[in-house]
Amino acid sequence: MTEIETLVRKRVFENDLKSEDKIRFRAKRSGIFPASTSLLYKEMSAGNISGFTVPAINIRTLTYDIARLIFRLIKEMKVGPVIFELARSEIGYTNQPISEYAVSVLGAAITEKYRGPVFLQLDHAQVNAKKYFSSEQERKAELKALEHLVAEAISAEVYNIDIDASTLVQLEKPTLEQQQEHNCTVTSHFVKFIREKQPKGIVTTIGGEIGEVGKENSTPEELEAFVKGVKERLGLDYTPINKVSVQIG
Repeated sequence: MTEIETLVRKRVFENDLKSEDKIRFRAKRSGIFPASTSLLYKEMSAGNISGFTVPAINIRTLTYDIARLIFRLIKEMKVGPVIFELARSEIGYTNQPISEYAVSVLGAAITEKYRGPVFLQLDHAQVNAKKYFSSEQERKAELKALEHLVAEAISAEVYNIDIDASTLVQLEKPTLEQQQEHNCTVTSHFVKFIREKQPKGIVTTIGGEIGEVGKENSTPEELEAFVKGVKERLGLDYTPINKVSVQIG
């Protein structure tokens, strides 16, 4: 067993945080660094680069081993970039804290002698609608729990975060603005939260969502209402969201 494999094993099975620090140090020394996709997406949206998509892979088990395979294929096939992501729900049922997930991926990059940016993402940082709408106390507790998770992700150098408040969309409301009201309010709250916590020199890629997976398909009008609502709540003091996920069936 190599030194990196030993460190990853100690972090995963013994919750050894010193091993995590050693992996991060080795990664930086090897030219491996967690990065945001914000500049990449900016160049893509401007039409300066094209001809490829960016896959996002949720590794739920054997994270270190599967990440090793992905890095090996990136090098062999000369492809990239790839996003390594984990959703809030997956963190729970796979028992993988986001910091553990991040260093497992970094450890795999070291082992496979990869060099360059590693795109780590907190996927579907989803708001529990039942808790959010049950009472003011439950709402505050749910938002506080999500704040804690987002702060933990940023501390773990996860610089791509998807806020999923699409669960709060109320399609029974008469206007699009009313339907998207809670989604816009919560999303803008977390944009401010992330922008204030992100390290200097890093523009975290923040995603929003308008269509809950498995429910009604999104429309252009819903997208426009959501983006407008988030921008109005943010004002000019904060860099807005970088991307929006939509439900297309």
